[in-house]
Amino acid sequence: MSAVTAEPAVRDWRQTLVERPAIALTGVLVVLYLVTATQAPGMLTLNGVRSTLLLACPLAVLAASQTLCMLTGGIDLSTVMTANFAAYVAANQSGRGPVVALGLALLVGAAVGTVNGIGVGVFKVNPLIMTLGMASVLLGVVTVGLVGDGFLSGSTRLLPVLRTVASGTLIGPIPNNLVVWALLAAALIFGLARTGLGRCIYAVGDNPVACRLAGVRIWQVLFAVYLMSALLAALAGLLFSGISGSVGPDQTNAYLLPSVAAAVIGGTSILGGVGGYTGTILGALILTVLTRLLLALDTTEAFRQILYGLIVLALAWVYVRVTGQRGSG
Repeated sequence: MSAVTAEPAVRDWRQTLVERPAIALTGVLVVLYLVTATQAPGMLTLNGVRSTLLLACPLAVLAASQTLCMLTGGIDLSTVMTANFAAYVAANQSGRGPVVALGLALLVGAAVGTVNGIGVGVFKVNPLIMTLGMASVLLGVVTVGLVGDGFLSGSTRLLPVLRTVASGTLIGPIPNNLVVWALLAAALIFGLARTGLGRCIYAVGDNPVACRLAGVRIWQVLFAVYLMSALLAALAGLLFSGISGSVGPDQTNAYLLPSVAAAVIGGTSILGGVGGYTGTILGALILTVLTRLLLALDTTEAFRQILYGLIVLALAWVYVRVTGQRGSG
């Protein structure tokens, strides 16, 4: 009798873990923050809270693009190069005014997203291959553009408005970029839960065959997802440059793995169909605090990248074991 009652209890626990990861993640964040404060007491000050929120924002925006792609069972490995390219364009065109410079930066994202969306959605190229190839193309474009009198050579002055939005303070420990993050988060959470596109994104990730039989135009859903992913990556690049005060061809490269890790930590399945942006927000905050702890312990960047990779692998394994979900292969 006890074995019979234990089985439903295990299923209920698994279901709760899948549907409400925010409960456990909030506890992890609080504990990790307190542990970090023992090594870096400044974390408990208003400036420490501000610093955490300031640095978590661009990572969370970059992780939002991975969340959308992973919900469809895909991934976007071109996000960091899109971010670098967009930041460079905005700085290079800053002399033409903020509207033009920022518009061109977002146009970079739109162009990359269009190509990725057509490749993945229309021509059915594997997302990993498509976006990895796009990342390589963008790296070449940026490199050529910086050589001699290339189209990216010349001014790299950041827009004053970008500095203000990305690194300024609204009030107390609240940075300006938190407003951008909050608006974006509200739009994503509402869109995924309440709109037709949001429901289609989950459906495509959960069962693409059933979607096709139901008349869903899967290619349109994938096109929209990769377009939004690239636009979010461009926005993240602008925020990163505003915080750092500079631009570089590899400025955000180290954030590719953390952006994936934030989504995975937040409960988004790499197999598609399960997850959401609320968990990703907590995942980005957890990784930001973890990075601060590792810096306090004087670890190297290489060690941090190894740790992020282990987190992704471990959580992916745990997720499959807990939920029983398997890939289509």
